[in-house]
Amino acid sequence: MQRRPRTGAPARVHPPSVVAEGAKLGSDVVIGAFCFVARGAVIGAGTRIQSHTSVWEGVVLGEDVFVGPAAVFTNVRHPRAAIPRAPHWDETHVEDGATIGAGAVLVAPLRVGRFAVVGAGAVVTRDVPPHAIVAGNPALVIGWACECGETVARGEHMPTGRVCVCGRRL
Repeated sequence: MQRRPRTGAPARVHPPSVVAEGAKLGSDVVIGAFCFVARGAVIGAGTRIQSHTSVWEGVVLGEDVFVGPAAVFTNVRHPRAAIPRAPHWDETHVEDGATIGAGAVLVAPLRVGRFAVVGAGAVVTRDVPPHAIVAGNPALVIGWACECGETVARGEHMPTGRVCVCGRRL
């Protein structure tokens, strides 16, 4: 499997999405319709954000991250309307190559590791290890994914020495 080539193109934002001044968008980013990207949010090169997703201040998406439609990021673990939290947001970091499934909820603070996969509808309340596949509410590790996205193993413990169908070793 080949990686999509980078062209260095400016971010493409589909209307009626809004990107606030002060948000940082890398090259080759695509933001779908009905999205909001807040001041202080960081979106790495090559990342794809599908429709109906808000990326708040305190959220950092690495390079080549895929965010499915209607995914939810938070930036306050214990919100109260009467208690201001700014500028001390809880942070969510999604590392390079990770996938966030449609309708997943990520409750800050947490980190999703490189090439991890968060299943559709999962509620993530704690860190996700690199290459882990998580699903459920609360999200639990159910398997392990290759850099190409294929499932390499099932179960909660990371295997050693497994080879993916693409030829990469996990």
